Amino acid sequence: MWIPARKSVLTTLVLGIVVFACSCGGKNAGTENNSTLQIKGSDTMVNLGQAWAEAFNKLHPEINVAVTGGGSGTGIAAILNGTCDIAESSRALEEKEIQQAKAAGITINETIVALDGIVVVVHPSNPISALTMDQLREIFMGNVTRWNLFGGEDRPIVLLSREVNSGTHIFFKEHVLRRGKSKGPEEFAPAALMMPSSYAIAEETAHNENAVGYYGLGYISPRQKVLAVARDDRSPAVAPTIDSVRANAYPISRPLYFFTRGEPAGRVKEVLDFTLSPEGQKIVRDNDFVPVR
Repeated sequence: MWIPARKSVLTTLVLGIVVFACSCGGKNAGTENNSTLQIKGSDTMVNLGQAWAEAFNKLHPEINVAVTGGGSGTGIAAILNGTCDIAESSRALEEKEIQQAKAAGITINETIVALDGIVVVVHPSNPISALTMDQLREIFMGNVTRWNLFGGEDRPIVLLSREVNSGTHIFFKEHVLRRGKSKGPEEFAPAALMMPSSYAIAEETAHNENAVGYYGLGYISPRQKVLAVARDDRSPAVAPTIDSVRANAYPISRPLYFFTRGEPAGRVKEVLDFTLSPEGQKIVRDNDFVPVR
């Protein structure tokens, strides 16, 4: 189980702080002169961020908090460019981003604000209910292209992936395709359809009987079939739930981050403290993510 931690990481440009409000870039995060806070980044976290912002604004109507998505990479790039106050990210900083920050002499503070499981979904008519991590690897690398090899019907497998700027895409590639290694030659199959959002994957799997895709726990709905996942062929298949993610029993689980420039201060700290408060963590659970507290 992950424990929320605040870890300073040297980062070149400020991680695109998840837009709580689209304010002008270049202001120092957390200054008392800012009446608008911008939070930008992870599409997985955008609905959660908006729920936090709405609740925070009720407590602090004088502070305008706006949240936009675009992917974890977009948020990180924005904070590195100094155009946001907080970056929402479904992945940790990459080495190249750490080196960018180090070269610029910038310190990026990392806080785990929630936990998430990446769920694998198919059309409700698909008879398959569980797969192993290795089977998922073979599917998404394009080594297996028909469902009947896993006990399904003799149909082609249509691969759906998030686009390359997505933290969910990067996490799935590193933890499923590359077996937990950040570096490696393994890539998604060229035939994989790169979808612009988790919502797009949800819509496609709801209508396409041959499709398989993945997205965050918070996007689960009855319109798709969620697969249980086993670590290997000797382990039980585990369904993605709040309890299984918290216990680290579900194999494709991850922390969700806030990144700020330097140690959080002023209004940025108020927002961060709110997300980790009992009310903020209740919002995490209400949005089908896993609280860290």
